[in-house]
Amino acid sequence: MFFDGFQLSTIVIILIVIILFTNAVKILREYERGVIFRLGRLSKALIGKNGPGIIILIPGIDKMEKVSLRTVTKDVPAQDVITRDNVSIKVNAVIYFRVLDPERAITEVEDFLQATHQLAQTSLRSVLGQVELDDLLSNRDKINEDLQILLDQQTEPWGIKVSMVVIKNVDLPIEMQRAMAKQAEAERERRAKVINALGEQQAAEKLSEAAHVMGTHPVAVQLRYLQTLSVVAAENNSTTLFPVPIDLFKPFVEAMKPAVSGGPANPGPAAADPGPASGDSKTGAAERPGEEAQ
Repeated sequence: MFFDGFQLSTIVIILIVIILFTNAVKILREYERGVIFRLGRLSKALIGKNGPGIIILIPGIDKMEKVSLRTVTKDVPAQDVITRDNVSIKVNAVIYFRVLDPERAITEVEDFLQATHQLAQTSLRSVLGQVELDDLLSNRDKINEDLQILLDQQTEPWGIKVSMVVIKNVDLPIEMQRAMAKQAEAERERRAKVINALGEQQAAEKLSEAAHVMGTHPVAVQLRYLQTLSVVAAENNSTTLFPVPIDLFKPFVEAMKPAVSGGPANPGPAAADPGPASGDSKTGAAERPGEEAQ
């Protein structure tokens, strides 16, 4: 069965109406906005009325560009950077941005996604080239903030807001990794020695205080002896130590002092008596003149 001319024309008209309706009616989601150009010019009358919801266009006259207002996440690939102290590193980052002004994002730059991505790479190299390696590793939050401010200032004419820039990884050369490992090890050893010295100093101070207390209170020494015995007896030892106070040996030490010095402890009467030798010498001296007289 063949269609006659009236039926064929009706079908053609229906198809044309469907095509025109499809091109004239656009539906935008909640996070989408449409930038409408009428005869090639930005339609000022439709600014602010470009979504979300149903947008009616004039077929053949109006043309609409969709723009997403959601936050876009872009990976910045690893960049070769030479820091201020001449260390060659590789750094990659992540940039978060969103479109605030859809009209400027379409009219001011050809591809705002690609432009922002390329700008992030060049800004990453320029900012990191002005800092030292130690600052990059320790003050990463400050560098992220500087990158965000720089990118936001450069993308503001495009109607784009850069909300955050985060440095992900910093790849160091093998030689630099070894040097940093040695430095970290030396720093840990230095801290250990300082802590050990402080412990010895505090222990010496406490021992000095304990000695002063025991010197003023001799009973404390006996209590310390008993405590030591209880600790020794608690272990599985076959030998038990009994500490003896030094005061018990004090009389013996005092008695041994004269013997050690070499002098007699108590001089006897023999030492006081001069002996007959002196008398004999006097008698001999008296008899000699008599012999001469005879």
